[in-house]
Amino acid sequence: MPSFDVVSKTDLSNVDNALRGVMKEVGTRYDFKGAACTVERTEESMTILADDDMKLRQMHELIKGYMTRHGVDAGALDFGKVEAASGNSVRQVVTIQQGIDRELAQKITKGIKGSKMKIQVAIQGDELRLSGKKRDDLQEAIAFIKEMDLELPLQYVNFRD
Repeated sequence: MPSFDVVSKTDLSNVDNALRGVMKEVGTRYDFKGAACTVERTEESMTILADDDMKLRQMHELIKGYMTRHGVDAGALDFGKVEAASGNSVRQVVTIQQGIDRELAQKITKGIKGSKMKIQVAIQGDELRLSGKKRDDLQEAIAFIKEMDLELPLQYVNFRD
């Protein structure tokens, strides 16, 4: 019985490489001269520290651009609330989403069952296992999930025939 897994994983080494590129560009750009703008990553989140809102927005654009260049989908970044930091600077915590949360897994499961496809869906922790009788059914399920316009980037791995 063919099956595959639907996961959402972000390669943290690519994230580190992208953040190094961002910090290098911040250090060389003229509009960031004398500014105290930094990005630090801890486990599955990063903290952006900027002088003001305008520089914070520029940092967002830089981060999204470098993430895309390094093969990390910018949809995996969950930008949190902007907080006031020491002085006139601002701080923002950005969460790097790993895994499929329970609500999204149930939404995908409900959508597949509602479409009357002959596919079994099992939620296994932070990933989904889809299995069916034919490979064509599984390819149809992948197309259906892609059409759902989910904000989280998904990968389809571990195909078994």
